[in-house]
Amino acid sequence: MAVSTVRLTSTSYVVLGLLERLGPATPYDLKRAAQLGVSNFWSLPHAQLYVEPARLAAAGLLSERQEQRGRRRKRYTLSDRGRRALDEWRTTPTAEPTELRDPGLLKLFFGAPPGPLAEAQLQAHRAQLDSYKKRPTDLPQGVRLALQAGIGHEREWTRFWARVANEAQR
Repeated sequence: MAVSTVRLTSTSYVVLGLLERLGPATPYDLKRAAQLGVSNFWSLPHAQLYVEPARLAAAGLLSERQEQRGRRRKRYTLSDRGRRALDEWRTTPTAEPTELRDPGLLKLFFGAPPGPLAEAQLQAHRAQLDSYKKRPTDLPQGVRLALQAGIGHEREWTRFWARVANEAQR
């Protein structure tokens, strides 16, 4: 599969970006790194992190090395072509709107009782906000800015669900 014919998705760029940060990594390493970082603001099925590296390797964007013994895990590394694709994507500004997939809002939209839902959502968003606030601040600029955005979002969700809870009590 040639680079020019491979369709790169958001998951592709997550894999390329994580490999740039991690260096050689297994799909399991990618899953763990995603859980600690990008999954806080970008949802993706973890199964994709096991499938996507092989597809990108077949396209020449990654190199693949399989262990000869033991568990015979495959370890992937960003190739020069992969680095160029990542750089091109990263430096091309986007005007795409935010994607929002919020299970609480979906239930609210379809008529869930607002009071109990708001209380559960309020607790969850407060916990996430506390988690974000405990993170170190000496992070690379992009990670630090994404964390600040996460804190801002959680503050707004906390305000929103507090208003919903208050309205439900009236």
